[in-house]
Amino acid sequence: MAKLYKSFNIRAILLLSFFAILVYTGCKVYPEMGKKVNLERTWSVYKADAEGTGYSVLNEINTDNVQNLKLAWTHKFSDAPAGSRGGNSESNPIIIDGVMYTLSARHRAYALDATTGKQIWAFDPFNGEAGGGIGRGVTYWEEGADKRILLTAGDKLFALNAQTGLPIPSFGNNGWVSMNVGMRGDPAKISVIPTSPGIVFRNLLIIGNEVSELYGAEPGYVRAYDIKSGKLEWTFHTVPQPGEFGYDTWPKDAWKYVGGANNWGGMSLDQKRGMVFFATGSPTYDYYGKDRLGMNLFGNSVVALDAATGKYRWHFQTVHHDLWDYDLPAPPNLITVVHNGKKIDAVAQTSKLGYIYTFNRDTGEPLFPIEEKPVPASDIPGEQAWPTQPIPTKPAPYARQFVTKDDISNYSKGSHDSLMMRFNAFRYEGPFTPPSLQGTFMLPGSRGGSSWGGGTVDPIKGIIYVKSNDSPEIATMKKVVENETSNLSVFNQGKALYSTYCISCHMADKNGDESGNPSLLAIETRLSREDALNKIKRGGGKMPSFASVIAGKEEAIISYLFDKEASAARPSREQSFLKEIQENEMANKSGLSTPKEDKYLNLTAYGQFLDNQRRPGIKPPWGQLHAINLNTGEFEWSITLGNQPEGQLPGAPETGASGSAGPLLTKGGLLFIGSTRDRKFRAFDQKTGEKIWETTLPGIANANPSTYWSKGKQYVAISVGGDSENPAGYMVTFALPSK
Repeated sequence: MAKLYKSFNIRAILLLSFFAILVYTGCKVYPEMGKKVNLERTWSVYKADAEGTGYSVLNEINTDNVQNLKLAWTHKFSDAPAGSRGGNSESNPIIIDGVMYTLSARHRAYALDATTGKQIWAFDPFNGEAGGGIGRGVTYWEEGADKRILLTAGDKLFALNAQTGLPIPSFGNNGWVSMNVGMRGDPAKISVIPTSPGIVFRNLLIIGNEVSELYGAEPGYVRAYDIKSGKLEWTFHTVPQPGEFGYDTWPKDAWKYVGGANNWGGMSLDQKRGMVFFATGSPTYDYYGKDRLGMNLFGNSVVALDAATGKYRWHFQTVHHDLWDYDLPAPPNLITVVHNGKKIDAVAQTSKLGYIYTFNRDTGEPLFPIEEKPVPASDIPGEQAWPTQPIPTKPAPYARQFVTKDDISNYSKGSHDSLMMRFNAFRYEGPFTPPSLQGTFMLPGSRGGSSWGGGTVDPIKGIIYVKSNDSPEIATMKKVVENETSNLSVFNQGKALYSTYCISCHMADKNGDESGNPSLLAIETRLSREDALNKIKRGGGKMPSFASVIAGKEEAIISYLFDKEASAARPSREQSFLKEIQENEMANKSGLSTPKEDKYLNLTAYGQFLDNQRRPGIKPPWGQLHAINLNTGEFEWSITLGNQPEGQLPGAPETGASGSAGPLLTKGGLLFIGSTRDRKFRAFDQKTGEKIWETTLPGIANANPSTYWSKGKQYVAISVGGDSENPAGYMVTFALPSK
């Protein structure tokens, strides 16, 4: 008996010692997660973890006490010159052992004390030059005492000492490597600019890139670099080359001149399986593809590779021969679900279309049927839209797929009439209506569905949370010939149009004549830009329609009619596009390019459908937050997110607002999200979608939030864009009051 008692004491002492070590080292065991978690590293990777869940096991802040959340500290970044315009910040900070690593709105790297916000070090990758651009975060790697921060800026990949912020001399060229090297084009002439951080597998950094979206763009190679040396270890060609899988989905020589199909939204990783997962955008040119007839793998695809070698494992293409810029903009979410009574490790992919695609992680087989359905044909010469597109049967779309005249906004009779006139003038046959010369109404459009913020998943319950946007836009195609307008400014192009088509009725001085042709002087005091364009397009009275004449040159005719001579020296959008295309093609070492006579451009790309006061042209809601059960494919709830007071009718509920960022989910049952331009940061009950906390930020929070544990306390942090007072932006953190 004494022996048994002694044995029990020893086991008890060992058990207590084990838990003491866990507490001391900041670790905690989570049985439901099946692993031990280091509390000081619960958000050590972009979007929380390698699986891209956006989920945290922390629950000190929960539904019972979130109302007590207070500002803990604010860090004002100070790297912007006086008088600079406020920058946009999309950085999702990572936190390792009490240190926060992040980017300012001007893309400078910082290490901050996670408890106080005090700056530890700063690094300027542009060496005092303007630099900047989008940056969604940095990546951390360690091996023993060697701890590194990896970040991209411009076309360079840097490796910094995580403790000092100094470049590591043994990495590449004294701390950096050029990501232009190893691409198709001339490294001295191209510019490959990643916007989302890469992901670490062993000693490899696997990363995608952002490239031009016009003709002649670089292809979106996915590459792996040795983190110690900077050496390029493997490359996966997203536009396959001869002999590679998918090569036969393109014209014979397309790999020499077609670009895009790039991963710009980030990646996820299954460490155990050694598999990396990413999603790609559309091939270039986004809106016209005579030079790339076919399905165009691996454009618009979810792709799985062997992380060590880059070897192809599986793929699924969500849009064939994309003509709509329907990129897959976010990292795939790795999640385990129960399907047909069995636990399945899955991959869930959000999209601009508002579909969620869910696959078996090992095989790529869809968990819910995806059906090929017929879609409209293109009416642009030479184009061959793919006749079908894959439509998931479950879950249902989380963004609007179709609108009718009853969905057009009705702020006033004049506004409604103007919007209806425009809506009726466009081609529109649903979400896959191809871009056209007459103009196409695009919904969901390139701003629809969800963007790079992507989804956040509950790894225990199998639920995904995603923000959606309903934001239609207009595509107006025009055949262009290089250099045809290169010597004319916007204003002078408009003047040339007026002299050719309008001067005989409205006179050279724009004052009209005695036969009833009205004066156009001071037209800006009588008509909005949109109403003037609609009048020109539709005609009326003696005036015929000039829609085909001004297609693609709307900016030019308005510049001249509204006397905007300040724009005389500014190149038109068409000129800017043609210049970029020329630069792309000059950098192509193969010498092949798209034939000049086959170029069509969408000169109203990303142009929103708005009324003359810039209010959304379709009725709300314009932004929502959804909870979708991926075990069943059914919605748990949907709520309106955000408000746009300028579009809110008297007595109407909140409108919802568009935004690109996504939510954060915690074990405390909370969803945190910014992502709307009203400067609000909100917390919702995970179970019901009820809003239970809200605060106002110093700027727009167009970034995914993070949460972390530091010195015995949970914090919630979010990057905030710059304003006139502080253009470089802010890092804002919240915590519960100290006990």
